[in-house]
Amino acid sequence: MIKQDIVNRVAEKTGLPKSRVEMAVDAFFEAMKQALKNGYRIELRGFGVFSVRPRKRGIGRNPKTGAVVPIPEGKTIRFKPGKELR
Repeated sequence: MIKQDIVNRVAEKTGLPKSRVEMAVDAFFEAMKQALKNGYRIELRGFGVFSVRPRKRGIGRNPKTGAVVPIPEGKTIRFKPGKELR
């Protein structure tokens, strides 16, 4: 499912024009991105929880050449599904 599928389904269920639904969906995703960038945890009851976690440094390998590639420290987003989604 892509974003446009979400827009189409919400427009069907609500009867709102697709242009307005698309603006709302874009605003929702932008708010989520900003919250995650700032390190906040997003809890959507009945759906799940998005959280930012630190990622350790590591060593990977290039599958073609077998060369060792360092993987820097960073942050990653984790999603834990809610009870209704499991």
